[in-house]
Amino acid sequence: MTETHIVHGDNLALLSAIPDNTFQVVYLDPPFNTGRRQERRSIKTVRTEGGARTGFGGASYETVKGILYGYDDVFEDYWEFLQPRLVEAHRVLTDSGTLYLHLDYREAHYAKVALDALFGRVSFLNEIIWAYDYGAKSTTRWPTKHDTILVYVKNPAGYFFDSTEVDREPYMAPGLVTPEKVARGKLPTDVWWHTIVSPTGKEKTGYATQKPVGILRRIIAASSRPGDWVLDAFAGSGTTGAAARELGRHVLLMDQSDDAIAIMELRLGVTGSRSVPAFPRPPA
Repeated sequence: MTETHIVHGDNLALLSAIPDNTFQVVYLDPPFNTGRRQERRSIKTVRTEGGARTGFGGASYETVKGILYGYDDVFEDYWEFLQPRLVEAHRVLTDSGTLYLHLDYREAHYAKVALDALFGRVSFLNEIIWAYDYGAKSTTRWPTKHDTILVYVKNPAGYFFDSTEVDREPYMAPGLVTPEKVARGKLPTDVWWHTIVSPTGKEKTGYATQKPVGILRRIIAASSRPGDWVLDAFAGSGTTGAAARELGRHVLLMDQSDDAIAIMELRLGVTGSRSVPAFPRPPA
């Protein structure tokens, strides 16, 4: 039986209470410092008498707006905020562990320099580009349709990575490989083509910057084993928890947002607390 813990509070203070070498995977998806407010409102259509919209067979429907979730993604001192959290993330990683830092183009290059200094350049494993094609299209520049995930390992001579556990992708040119390879699919490269969470899909929680389970499933499957501990210090909608639970990993989720905690509690069926669990904990 795996453990799922949700902790409500400032992740810097919470991280300081965790012993060294605790987590096999640390995933950080901090605010992107976009300079604008991030928000999403859940919307659903319900059948009702006298609704404003008419559908098949003359049935009438009404569009209902749900709860608005959002936050101000503006930091004048962004790196003063993020740097000490990166230091703590490095400290709590196991010797064979891996850090995944999820950012966008505004901060990724600064993060690479900071992580090179913290981990050492030899600990840099990958720059993953998560590419998607959804949303508004700019006509005054190339539309920005990707995020960057920087991957660093604690010990470049002894980190864990298991490509056999990773989901496979279709070949883009299947006619150039054997039918056996087509049927099996190929291992992902450092460019991941994966749609965002559909605004009307079943996976959507209403959280402003929710990430798809497929992205976190791939990260956790590659860099941890069943029974290992995974940490998400900016847990948001709890996607890391959903993926970790599916894969048989223990997970600790942190967030200081009341909205995020409420969404995670509902999504994962776990009541949040104000303190981290006792570590180290024996495997299930």
